[in-house]
Amino acid sequence: QNGLMVACYKGFVDIVPLLWKCPYINVNQQDKDGNTALMMAAQAGHITIVNYLLNYYPALEVDKRDPRGLTALMKAAVQGRQDCVAALLLAGADLQAVDSIKGKTAREWAAFTGRFETTVRIRSLLQRPRAEQFGTRYRPEWPALAELVAKALSSKSRGKRLSEKIRSMFTFNFPHDPEEDGVMDHMVRMTTSLASPFVATACQTICPDSPPEVGKRRLSVPEILGQHVPDLEAEPDPTSCPSTGASSCNGQAMSEIRLLPPRQPASGLLGFLPPRVNSIFPGEPVPKIKVSKTSSPPASTRERRRRGGDKDLLQPPKWRYKELKEEKKAAKE
Repeated sequence: QNGLMVACYKGFVDIVPLLWKCPYINVNQQDKDGNTALMMAAQAGHITIVNYLLNYYPALEVDKRDPRGLTALMKAAVQGRQDCVAALLLAGADLQAVDSIKGKTAREWAAFTGRFETTVRIRSLLQRPRAEQFGTRYRPEWPALAELVAKALSSKSRGKRLSEKIRSMFTFNFPHDPEEDGVMDHMVRMTTSLASPFVATACQTICPDSPPEVGKRRLSVPEILGQHVPDLEAEPDPTSCPSTGASSCNGQAMSEIRLLPPRQPASGLLGFLPPRVNSIFPGEPVPKIKVSKTSSPPASTRERRRRGGDKDLLQPPKWRYKELKEEKKAAKE
């Protein structure tokens, strides 16, 4: 095992971004059991590490197999890691691939091991395989709204209104899961779309015409930046923003995208990645603490401090026999 495998297995989230810069790390290296770093992170359910491996390691093989023919998607489905399964599917993992022992797909493995939530998650992704809200053609409109408004505004007879009122009085509303394609799903899609103020004011996508899709390979961040980063040596015109051309992330036609000029010239891809922040002392170096021992005061000073103490504090008792003994000793001297 290498350091990346140990970090993925133990869940050391801060170590994985640091190892991305190491040129000697092989992300597809397998241990004696045939597990890769992606397989270990997917089996353990470390979704943050899985997403980082998919987004920042260009040489990562998503469908790498172990000696039994199992892929990272199959192992995540067996363990019931539904978030990892969804991330792998949207990164281009093959759902139809079968292992060499039992000949089952990842979906069949989830059903065979009783992972009901994972099976439901895979089915919902297949019903809506394309994340339309991350594209430029998405309209934040609820399709069922017009039908519901027309139904509410339609004229009803007196008997129908009375029956609905009686039915509502004797109906008990129990908590249940949100309806599929209901108002909750519409709210999530609308708030996470590119036109949402939560997203539009925070970031700007480079590939607006290529949203994530099940079964479609997604390029990593270094590959995307290598295709769409403008020339840093050229002087940017403040009146106009440069365009990136007509290429897109997956070979599709791409509209004109405006990129803001960088604040500082950065070397390579490191200038486009978020800086690492120390979680203990953010933004500051580790402070150095020097401990110095003060010199002890002379005996006379300590005696003076002891005698001139606060009268309200508890004082040691004065024994009469000790005073007489000291007086006799002083008289002899």
